[in-house]
Amino acid sequence: MRYMSTRGHADRKQFCEILLEGLAPDGGLYLPESYPQISAIDLAKLRGVWNTQGYAALAFEVLSLYIDDIPAQDLRELCLKTYTKDCFGTSEIVPIKALKTDAAPGAEVSLEALSNGPTLAFKDMAMQLLGNLFEYELARRNAELNILGATSGDTGSAAEYAMRGKKGVRVFMTSPLGRMSPFQQAQMFSLLDENIHNIAIEGVFDDCQDIVKAVSNDLEFKRKYKIGTVNSINWARLLAQVVYYFAGYFQATHNDSQKVSFCVPSGNFGNVCAGHVARMMGLPIDQLVVATNENDVLDEFFRTGVYRVRGTADTHETSSPSMDISKASNFERFVFDLLQRDASQTKNLFHDQLNQKGQFDLGSNPLFANAKSKFGFASGKSTHTDRLKTIQETYANNHIMIDTHTADGLKVAVPLAKPGIPMLVLETALPIKFAATLVEALGKEPDRPPKFEGIEALPKRVMVLPQSAAAVKEYIASHCN
Repeated sequence: MRYMSTRGHADRKQFCEILLEGLAPDGGLYLPESYPQISAIDLAKLRGVWNTQGYAALAFEVLSLYIDDIPAQDLRELCLKTYTKDCFGTSEIVPIKALKTDAAPGAEVSLEALSNGPTLAFKDMAMQLLGNLFEYELARRNAELNILGATSGDTGSAAEYAMRGKKGVRVFMTSPLGRMSPFQQAQMFSLLDENIHNIAIEGVFDDCQDIVKAVSNDLEFKRKYKIGTVNSINWARLLAQVVYYFAGYFQATHNDSQKVSFCVPSGNFGNVCAGHVARMMGLPIDQLVVATNENDVLDEFFRTGVYRVRGTADTHETSSPSMDISKASNFERFVFDLLQRDASQTKNLFHDQLNQKGQFDLGSNPLFANAKSKFGFASGKSTHTDRLKTIQETYANNHIMIDTHTADGLKVAVPLAKPGIPMLVLETALPIKFAATLVEALGKEPDRPPKFEGIEALPKRVMVLPQSAAAVKEYIASHCN
């Protein structure tokens, strides 16, 4: 298996090379040269693995289609080490639960629970594996890695909890100053481990993400300080997320002739891009529904073909803050496939046109119709009023509290659910992470796991820096000696 850049760089690399690298040298994102195809026989085999051996074994089977430079037994052990009941709370790891909703008669809507890991967010599903992969590969190379990341809320804590204490790894995590919930901030900033560094940037998430890309594109600095990434621009993280689409499918269906749809709360497009990869492999997915909040850059694209990045002043601060994003870094992977893997056209759109105009328009391109007809995408938007109503109705009808992002997904999913095709809404976090909005909606606080009692009052360590790649590079350099 070899990996290529969406922008056409000549290099072809193996998995463990791009695991530690992040962005390609030309600023593009890595994708496999072709997606492994799942035949009917393969799908039946994977269902049998799920039914008899569970999530860790399923993860090994899916990951081994993409990873051929880690011995099979080692990869199997890494999956078994990662996906345990102790870590994720249930033997299913990602259980589904049917909901009572206002969907059309015969349409079934369920939640797929992805947030039972150490930081109560779906990011743990990939990040726990990534931490073990990093430690394994760095030990093989007798090397070190300095991870630079950007978070709008959940990636940061998931990465830091996965990497804390890992040999040979430091984490430098940027986040937008004052734009995360108090619980999210406390989860990150209360970690005092020597290898964890929190950096609050005076700006919005997109500014943090731009800094990460700018540092990654400085190849001299990247090599000197061994910079890697855990954001979903890292293919390994996105690949780990592909597994739970298969697990959701096997739970929601009785046989392999059935189709399912998934609705995914989306800001950076990484989570739903994993669903796109699963669909490209042959998993029988009908719709991939992209749910946005008021920052609706992705919904606008799927409705019109226009991808229009918003500036800092136009990025809304919302009650589903992890999706307060207007520059979806993983979106390039899908557009590359949409354009029939035309790397020069992809580079023109994401490097030239976005830098010059802040937008591009594929609405008149005949290939744009394939976003829906060939790739199965649909989209919708949710507002603060919508999510309050959805939280209230879900609790009234099911006695279940959902977080604000999951509420965005459920609001968009229900009217698009089709009779006979299960619709799975991917849960993104537990509601305690966004307690203020739950109190606003329901008049009471969500349950808080005992290990997080009093977390907001713990001592915190965080460095505030300006919106500057140079300032972040200076900070990294000063802490790598």
